[in-house]
Amino acid sequence: MWKKEDVKSQPVRENASGISNSSPAAASTPVRESAAYAVSSTSSANISQGIRIKGEVTGSEDLFVDGHVEGKVNLSSGSLTVGPNGDVKADIVAREVIVRGRVDGKIVGREKIHLSSTGNVAGDLQTERLTIEDGAVLSGRVEIETGKPLDKRAEARGAAAGTSKGGAVSVGAGSTGD
Repeated sequence: MWKKEDVKSQPVRENASGISNSSPAAASTPVRESAAYAVSSTSSANISQGIRIKGEVTGSEDLFVDGHVEGKVNLSSGSLTVGPNGDVKADIVAREVIVRGRVDGKIVGREKIHLSSTGNVAGDLQTERLTIEDGAVLSGRVEIETGKPLDKRAEARGAAAGTSKGGAVSVGAGSTGD
């Protein structure tokens, strides 16, 4: 006959797939983290939606901002991604900047700046390469610094396209899809 005292309580552990397993073997083996939460040297830091930071953010790694940052952001060799819920009121200096949310301030992307279709920027841009998707909103000046000397014909074509060395292209408020 079965008695409640005969069965010892075994801890219930959840594995990476979310399935509970109460066998004694499973209780003694460590639970693996799912890939979404695994920490590696290539993971980026994260400022989530409910976080507000006022001041200066500096570092050399990648940063994902989906919250509110006000002040300055300087990532010497990292990239900054402003998520769709991100609201950044700061001057930004990074190797690469990807904007999916809102940025008010000057952006210096030493290698690249990417404005996605949900991105909204009010400020000047300075970079080597610029990508603007349909639907992105940009209000400010764009300065493309290629670092390569241009001949006179290429410089004339580049000035018309906004790609001359040290040249500036003014972009009015509104959507690039208009």
